[in-house]
Amino acid sequence: MTGEQAEQFDALGELYTDWNTKINVISRKDIDNLYIRHILHSAGIARFIYFTDGTRVMDVGAGGGFPGIPLAILFPEVRFHLIDSIGKKIKVAQSVADAIGLKNVTTRHCRIEEEKNTFDFVVSRAVMTLPELVKLVRKNIGKKQRNALPNGLICLKGGDLRKEISSFGRNVITTELSDYFDEEFFETKKIIYVPL
Repeated sequence: MTGEQAEQFDALGELYTDWNTKINVISRKDIDNLYIRHILHSAGIARFIYFTDGTRVMDVGAGGGFPGIPLAILFPEVRFHLIDSIGKKIKVAQSVADAIGLKNVTTRHCRIEEEKNTFDFVVSRAVMTLPELVKLVRKNIGKKQRNALPNGLICLKGGDLRKEISSFGRNVITTELSDYFDEEFFETKKIIYVPL
């Protein structure tokens, strides 16, 4: 990690704390756990896949910018498009990206049904059930391959997901975040990848 990336990560605490006093971006009781439960959780995707330069990633239901903002810091040569149906939250994501100088982030206030552009990957963080999400984002996955993993959907989820992923059979890869991180928070957290 470069010095600039470290500074960008350091700045997130103050920025989100400030925004949280104006808009409930993160649960008020959870803001003290911002780095573990939001930033590190989001960065877990970077332990699962290393996006090659030029990759295009859409963050669905980005809220105030998770997982998109931490990933955009980690992958400055990857383009991230963050969307959310709640305008004031996506405004926070754009403001944070601007404040720390991220040039690889765009945002849009819309529902996933309205977004017609294609991307190499779609990422999300506990937005809706996997079958619902796959149905909605399939149209947004481009055909051109740039990465070691085929294009598809990468979700951060928690809890018992057996029923949710059962319809995908062997077409789904589940990775325990506790394989990467020691904190207790990650014991039930997973990365779900569905090639599309």
